[in-house]
Amino acid sequence: MTLGTNLPPSLLATLSGHYYTDPAIFELEQSRIFETHWFAAARAGEIDTPGKFKTVQVGRESVLLVRGRDGVLRAFLNVCRHRGAKLCVEESGETKRSLQCPYHAWTYGLDGKLVAAPNLTKMPDIDRVEYGLVGVHLREWLGYAWVCLADDPPSFEDTVVGAATARLGDAELIDRWEVDSLEVGRRIVYDVKANWKLIVENFMECYHCATIHPELTEVLPEFADGYAAQYYVGHGAEFASEVQGFTVDGSEGFGKLEHLSEEQDRRYYAVTVNPQVFINLVPDHVIFHRMYPVAADRTIVECDWLYSKEVVATGKDVSRSVELFHRVNQQDFDACERCQPAMSSRVYRRGGVLVPSEHHIAAFHSWVTDKLA
Repeated sequence: MTLGTNLPPSLLATLSGHYYTDPAIFELEQSRIFETHWFAAARAGEIDTPGKFKTVQVGRESVLLVRGRDGVLRAFLNVCRHRGAKLCVEESGETKRSLQCPYHAWTYGLDGKLVAAPNLTKMPDIDRVEYGLVGVHLREWLGYAWVCLADDPPSFEDTVVGAATARLGDAELIDRWEVDSLEVGRRIVYDVKANWKLIVENFMECYHCATIHPELTEVLPEFADGYAAQYYVGHGAEFASEVQGFTVDGSEGFGKLEHLSEEQDRRYYAVTVNPQVFINLVPDHVIFHRMYPVAADRTIVECDWLYSKEVVATGKDVSRSVELFHRVNQQDFDACERCQPAMSSRVYRRGGVLVPSEHHIAAFHSWVTDKLA
């Protein structure tokens, strides 16, 4: 699988190349990782009124998120119970009272119950709940709808909230950003021609920062030393003394979010929530990445820049703060796309190596292989 144990103590082996190219492994990841773990599907506030819906690809399944007439957000498999047609083909939309399959007009209430179908009254033995849409587990956290396709989902507190706690060292620290009350100031979607694991690994380390992130290391000079904030529990990378804000030119951003302490001011924190979320916390905004793996060599990444309601409502210019991490994203994704073709090379047949500042990535590799075992 890897280079083995004949390595100097400074080096650890990575996964071997086929983990990033083999369609069979990708299929296994879809079934054993993305379809069994909590998945951040959508910003809940964008599905805010009864009848609004959004469809999201989770693993191999299309999931339908819809706001009910009772105000409750629900998730269902986007499949008609009659002949299996895709119920909603649009990515998002709004319906007044019900969801109707365009094939045979089986119709479901916003709560998933079967409410009508041609000749349904002549079939009194059909249980309208039993033949309603199949529900999917849903939790709301940080303003996002997280879904899990598993019949018996893992503990949300342990696997999702726990990831933030393990990184920040404080279960309540992330609450100070009040991410659920922030609003999307900008969203950029990236189509990355690389395996999702390469993107996770890149986000977790900063050994590459001095090489490809000149703007980021100007703002966070300690990153030039190669250690990412995620390497240390509870650590937030400090802004350079001359930097005023987390912006592309170091100029002033917006006021510190209300409930942050002085200790969190002028610092950057990063959190990875396996398998597909990256959270970046800075004093005046939050950057929230969601990955949607499409194939072994292709991943869609949706990135939200979240600001206070006042910043968004008054139309303040967010371009300088957006531009900083947009450049970071482009630089990172270019690097991942540079690596992807080499995953099939005979050089990488048994994998590569991790230097000491990357050793924490080995825990991610172990997590992946454990899930696939």
